Amino acid sequence: MASFAVKVEEGRRGQDGKPSVGPVYRNLLAKKEFPPPDVDINTAWDIFSISARKFPENRMLGRREFLNGKPGPYLWKKYKEVYEEVLHIGSALRASGAEPDSRVGIYGANCPHWIVAMEACSAHSLICVTLYDTLGFFLLSTSLCSAFILTLMMVTSVGLISKCAYAIYLTTHIMVAGPGAVNYIIEHAEVDFVFVQDKKVKQLLNPDCTSVQRLRLIVSFSSFSKEEKDRAECAGTKPYSWNEFLHLGKENPTEVTPPQPFNICTIMYTSGTSGDPKGVLLTHENVAMYVRGVDLFMEQFEDKMTTDDVYLSFLPLAHILDRMIEEYFFHKGASVGYYHGDINALKEDLAELKPTFFAGVPRVFERVSKKRSKNSILELGWMNLGYKQKSASPLADLLAFRKVKARLGGRVRLMVSGGAPLSSEIEEFLRVTCCAFVTQGYGLTETCGMTTLGYPDEMSMIGTVGPPSVYTELRLEEVPEMGYDPFGNPPCGEICVRGKTVFAGYHKNPELTRECMIDGWYHTGDIGQMLPNGVVKIIDRKKNLIKLSQGEYVAVEYLEKVYAITPIVEDIWVYGDSFKSILVAIVILHEANTKKWASENGHRGPSSELCSLNQLQTFVLSELKAVAERNKLRGFEYIKGVIVNTQPFDAERDLVTPTMKKKRSKLLKYYEVEIDELYKKLMEMKSLK
Repeated sequence: MASFAVKVEEGRRGQDGKPSVGPVYRNLLAKKEFPPPDVDINTAWDIFSISARKFPENRMLGRREFLNGKPGPYLWKKYKEVYEEVLHIGSALRASGAEPDSRVGIYGANCPHWIVAMEACSAHSLICVTLYDTLGFFLLSTSLCSAFILTLMMVTSVGLISKCAYAIYLTTHIMVAGPGAVNYIIEHAEVDFVFVQDKKVKQLLNPDCTSVQRLRLIVSFSSFSKEEKDRAECAGTKPYSWNEFLHLGKENPTEVTPPQPFNICTIMYTSGTSGDPKGVLLTHENVAMYVRGVDLFMEQFEDKMTTDDVYLSFLPLAHILDRMIEEYFFHKGASVGYYHGDINALKEDLAELKPTFFAGVPRVFERVSKKRSKNSILELGWMNLGYKQKSASPLADLLAFRKVKARLGGRVRLMVSGGAPLSSEIEEFLRVTCCAFVTQGYGLTETCGMTTLGYPDEMSMIGTVGPPSVYTELRLEEVPEMGYDPFGNPPCGEICVRGKTVFAGYHKNPELTRECMIDGWYHTGDIGQMLPNGVVKIIDRKKNLIKLSQGEYVAVEYLEKVYAITPIVEDIWVYGDSFKSILVAIVILHEANTKKWASENGHRGPSSELCSLNQLQTFVLSELKAVAERNKLRGFEYIKGVIVNTQPFDAERDLVTPTMKKKRSKLLKYYEVEIDELYKKLMEMKSLK
């Protein structure tokens, strides 16, 4: 068996109350030590400024201007043009009182202005702080799924994703926004200057956003209305249009003040499902070593990125995944085009931009892959026999998948899925319906977006997230209350990471930093399994654990991933009570498959009316049972009762985060009455047996 990681340190058994820790693993490219860094690239400013000199005429940032209310063709700024604009914006910040380590917030949708402001921060050793709110992120998450799926469904009756990807899935700790997120971040990060999208000005100047009073100035991506200017001035801050601020910089040129590798590059706010956001401190070295690591990784394979690659950016830049993708594209002198703002018309941007690289979220793939085709099953069989993806089934490529590829612009060959794990079934589906390579990886905001990364065209890595990345060391730590042991068979435990891309700590939160950074190791909270070939499989989450009345621990998030693949299931929340011995679930029905069931069983009417049918509930339970059996779940992990619904879990009812991560305490409160009734019904049925 081929090995994809090297053991560099033996593990040790637990003693004196300390848990056992497994061996330390590194990437094969770091057998003896981490590879030397690129001598020319030590900071995020180096990444951009070197490319601006090396590729001055290359297209860098593109956006669609509106003509008569409709988006026109992509208009591009070259690297040299962006560099000049960055110098002017940086000079304007310095002229306005910004000094090295001053905090500069950026608030708005992805666009060239966002990047110019970010690079201006790097040029003068300023700290970029990402701002976000609930509504914008929620609309992106929900509309994205329907828009992307519609794009794909229009070209194939079996709902196939295009054969178009070099898919890297990066699991991250996802951002959670509350109503006062912007207000909290500005105050907590001590932001003095803010760049803001014109559509976000209203939220920023909302009376509830009291922290705006601390701002020295606000720069709009476009301009302010007279009312907005008056409100800003009343709050004690100076409003500038983008052009006004550019002019200020031109009139007051200032030499750049490049950062050092140990300087903080950005404060990226992220959290779990409750509590205030956490400010993750990422250094310039973190960003530079991420880029260097991807470079070294890509050098191993035939398919490499070039200056001709194009990325369609619509995942939020305030999220680590999109931010780091764009940093790497800038390093390569490649192009980034931004969606025009309407997620529901994303297919138009795809057709216009013709990207070679695309990033999405797992929920998209889960929904699209509810069906399979004979072609995809046949191709998977050939791949399992050892055939490379490009040669496994060329006829199926030609006849079944090329239309889907055309809908994505015709050139897509790289695809990223980030934000949550992909199941093995979905990964297999992606592998057989993609024209190039598919691989998974794993990362967090705290690890600059990348901890492990799989190899392309390596079928043994299906269901895994690959070996440690180039500048990462990884080990597993015992979690006794969950029965995870790094010396067990198989070895399992909490994933702990150290290396060049691990963050510097949490801003103004030394207690939390000490809690998760122990002896130089970052404790991720994710449970991994180390396979014999040196690759990692994510199997659980440390905190999403409940204990049933019989003493068995249940990882509900893991079970939700298993059960979500059920065709009748659109989404599912698994619930267990510590005073009960069985699990129940709220199941959101998959609309098309529910209608199909109703038609086959002689029922009519909307899906919402079908929910009350005992026959449908029984069918859902039987489907869940089949999935549980297929995945060899233990008896107490089977769902014994369901409440079926058609209304998705949404942020409007505060049931999920902006990126659709479930707020379990809120869900319990919302469905508490129905759950109590369901448990009562199940207990009555049990007593009658």
